[in-house]
Amino acid sequence: MFIGDWMGRGALYWPEQLAVVDVARGDAGRFTYRALNARCEALAAWLRDVAGVKRGDRVGLVAHNGVEYLDAFFACGKLGAIFVPYNWRLHAAELADLVRSVRPSVLLFGDDFRDAVAHVREHVVGGPRLVALESVGLPGADAYAAVLAHTSATPVSNPSVDAEDIVCLLFTGGTTGRSKGAQVSYRMVAWNTLNTLVHELRPGDVTLTHTPMFHTGGLLVYSVPLLTVGGTVVIMRRWEPEELLALIAREKVTFFFAVPTQYQQLLDSPRWRSTDFSSVRFMTSGGAPLPVPLLQAWQAVHAVPFKQGFGMTEFGPGIFSMGPEFAVSKAGSIGRPNYFVDAKLVDDHGSTVPVGAVGELWLKGPSMCSGYFEDEAATREAIGADGWLRTGDLASQDADGFFTIAGRKKDMFISGGENVYPLELESALYAHSAVQQCAVVGVPDAKWGEVGRAFVVLKPGQAASPEALLEHVRGRVARFKVPKQVELVERLPVSPAGKILKRELREAAIAAATRAKQESP
Repeated sequence: MFIGDWMGRGALYWPEQLAVVDVARGDAGRFTYRALNARCEALAAWLRDVAGVKRGDRVGLVAHNGVEYLDAFFACGKLGAIFVPYNWRLHAAELADLVRSVRPSVLLFGDDFRDAVAHVREHVVGGPRLVALESVGLPGADAYAAVLAHTSATPVSNPSVDAEDIVCLLFTGGTTGRSKGAQVSYRMVAWNTLNTLVHELRPGDVTLTHTPMFHTGGLLVYSVPLLTVGGTVVIMRRWEPEELLALIAREKVTFFFAVPTQYQQLLDSPRWRSTDFSSVRFMTSGGAPLPVPLLQAWQAVHAVPFKQGFGMTEFGPGIFSMGPEFAVSKAGSIGRPNYFVDAKLVDDHGSTVPVGAVGELWLKGPSMCSGYFEDEAATREAIGADGWLRTGDLASQDADGFFTIAGRKKDMFISGGENVYPLELESALYAHSAVQQCAVVGVPDAKWGEVGRAFVVLKPGQAASPEALLEHVRGRVARFKVPKQVELVERLPVSPAGKILKRELREAAIAAATRAKQESP
């Protein structure tokens, strides 16, 4: 069975079709499938011939978005090595810790991260061979330009590749603790691609990739699936609303993904109203429910269909999808499971909950990861003996089969003996016209055990007092659910994928309460 050499097949079927546009490189950043395959072949041959990388060895990368992510991913596929992209927002000590645990043979790095990589070289005994992607680099590091100039008389191939082999390690978002390396197999990538084709993609589509490519959102949601069917991936180095809007018209983008906070930023851009969206077939929102007022504000000017999706590092990432025809009638829903995905909701005893009730979301199917790298305990905790992945997400299902996320199991708090789901409160806050962004966390309370605390970012030029926001929520949810306090803030902490870091908010709120208690007479 042929599997693994995506770009070898791409160069065979669509050699002159535009595969990648690396925006930061300007005119030099436009690569056909033939050209991209040549880059991947050269890197794979250098890894094999010069660096001694073998099947199963790891190849790391720490850099901002760029074509190098695809070079490395596809080169590892040719060779049978395992691609390991690292979060560039990590502290140097955290990066060193992950490098020490994963033990890559080679580490490619962008110039912006040479100090962190220097720290790795100093503190990781027997560390990886270094390759500098740009001109400055570090003393002793190989130059990427020289790597790509490598030639070999022996093509790179991995004839013994199996669908269960691991092609990539992707670290979990780390919003609730230390990241774990999810093992992404060839089988997982192939079945996710098939799900994405069934529900969303067409050959020849053009997408924008702006989410970090060290996350599944940047690498596997649309980039790899689209490059499997001859489409074009436009890579933005980092998220820039103005640039994204300009690229839509310039590159004739047909679809893209963003989280609700990013759609709000696009709407707030001076360029938004005049942007030509005529090439766009749909836009996908994920990471959090798309507020109906935001949807309506878009539709009033640009009648582009909005799809809702849901995914995670350990599964898919294409798990649920919902067509634009349900965007209002099923507002807040993530849709129904994708074609080759099984989903169920269970209580704490593993029994299926009735329609309308909240339970933990369990998933099963061929697009599931193969556990966590060298972490059997975490793998056993996440994946049961029956093959179901326990996601830790709480959800409900309506009579039509549409699922709605209620929040993370760890985010739920108990106030006065009652379960409270922060996402319900956040949805109520988003219904206020002045709220641009919000998050609710549970904090300790002497009387009720835990109570909610809301953090709210107001829209520019809008005003609303904390009490007015609380009164707004009181009119929409049961009284015991209403947060005890609303704090107005200028911004919320977010991950590179655009998700709000509730753990940081909770820790800051608890620390502030502790200080206040200590300072009180």
